[in-house]
Amino acid sequence: MLFASDDQTGGVPPPKWNLIVRIPENFLVHTSGNARQASKTSRAGNERTIRITQTPQDGYPFIVAGKYVAATLTAGQEKVNLWTRAAQDPEALRQPSESLARVLQEYESVFGKRPRDSRQLWIVECPDAVGCFTSTTSNFARLTSDQNEKISSEMASEDTAMVDLAGGTPEIAAAAPSLASSWLGYGQNPGFFEQVPPLSALPAFAAARGREAVEGPQVREQIVRRLLREVPAKPAAHQPETEDVLRAKSLLFFYGLQDRFGPQVFNAALSHMLSARRGGGFDLDDLISAFEQETHQNVAQFVREWMKRPGVPEEFRARYENSAAFEVHSKESKP
Repeated sequence: MLFASDDQTGGVPPPKWNLIVRIPENFLVHTSGNARQASKTSRAGNERTIRITQTPQDGYPFIVAGKYVAATLTAGQEKVNLWTRAAQDPEALRQPSESLARVLQEYESVFGKRPRDSRQLWIVECPDAVGCFTSTTSNFARLTSDQNEKISSEMASEDTAMVDLAGGTPEIAAAAPSLASSWLGYGQNPGFFEQVPPLSALPAFAAARGREAVEGPQVREQIVRRLLREVPAKPAAHQPETEDVLRAKSLLFFYGLQDRFGPQVFNAALSHMLSARRGGGFDLDDLISAFEQETHQNVAQFVREWMKRPGVPEEFRARYENSAAFEVHSKESKP
């Protein structure tokens, strides 16, 4: 089960305070704060009471706890703690663990390393999907995955993803889309979840890059063509674009940005922006500044062509609607 607890009601938080957790003796628990500095753990009957030190740097206080079975996975340099309601066959977890490792490696190549002393992640089975997954996640996931694929993960904190494992053997890589938020710094500044287009599509773009790392380069073409079907080729003049169109267009914007400046510049600019703005938030001006620093070109004009006009640039649409052109461009874009 997942709880959020914060006795702060506004204003500047104190330099340090305690989060008090009372759970059954046989529950696993993971919280915000520094568990190594827990001041006290007391027991009464079948319950434990734990006091965990919190600071403003920990972000929103949270608690994940339940009667879980723990397994440890290794995904690249990350240690992944898998908590499920039933024990899992270690051999069955081998392939999903390898897939997850490829996704996390892709995130590091695009966004840089997570700025954490302890390189650990938690993937925790959600007991009730209704309480774990939001419509925002659903709307973007629909654009980057098969139409019949259900939403199966949501970030609970910077290092914790809740997943829906009701279908049986866990596909651990299903947590990868929400884990992108960790690399984007969302755990340090939850306001990032309220980003406006096109930056609101950045987590979904990261997830799409993760899918490409696991399933192969053909995923890129599939996703771009699916997105293009969402955006009218001849949009009506003087009419605002719908939210569905704007979501698809925002995702396509990042593909266009990567195509225009190349994957190496794209990765370097995003990594630079995230490193510089970690914990403080970023907006479209920060994105433009990072790309102009890397390219010494007028990136603002490129952004205006994409986001201030209806539809998508004709050259971009033509490139991806022509298979031969797409294949040539894919080969040219490889680093």
